[in-house]
Amino acid sequence: MTQLTESVANLIEQLGRLPGIGRKSAERLTYHLLRVSAPEAMALADAIRQVRENVHYCRVCFNLAEQDVCGICQDPKRDQTLLCVVEQPRDLMSLEASGTYHGLYHVLLGRIAPLDGVGPDQLTLEALVERVRQGEFREVIMATNPTVEGDGTALHISNLLAELPVEITRLARGITPGSVLEFTNKEILADALAGRQRF
Repeated sequence: MTQLTESVANLIEQLGRLPGIGRKSAERLTYHLLRVSAPEAMALADAIRQVRENVHYCRVCFNLAEQDVCGICQDPKRDQTLLCVVEQPRDLMSLEASGTYHGLYHVLLGRIAPLDGVGPDQLTLEALVERVRQGEFREVIMATNPTVEGDGTALHISNLLAELPVEITRLARGITPGSVLEFTNKEILADALAGRQRF
């Protein structure tokens, strides 16, 4: 059996700690980095360092930012009366990629998950409530993930905002085009029936 050098073993171990990367993937990535040119490998190392040094959370919406306030919050063309609440910055990125939403966001930085030890006080809920209270929002869109924890978080937020003069909505759910009812799970069917629209 080949003995790994200390540096190679350390890189495999560090890469293996990344989400979705198992031991075999970590080994493949390590050997790939050993084969590429030194400038290419150093560019990756520099990108990691720059992200750690320069990126933080926007003081307004908690999206990723390199300045005090993110580009979305600074954009005067955004609809200032719409606020979309998401769990993580990656959820915001997915919605932005759709190109159909042009309002503002609020990132919770998680979801209420008691089994994982995550309570409401560990999210950005206080900042959200204050933002809605101080702002001129007409609608708050709950775009938490359609899971037990995501739905519970959305319900908690709707209770916090219940006394404020704002409409609270959630993303539509239902049957995707091209799917077959026979193979659709009961939760999706229930959401589709509850959210049915005029034909």
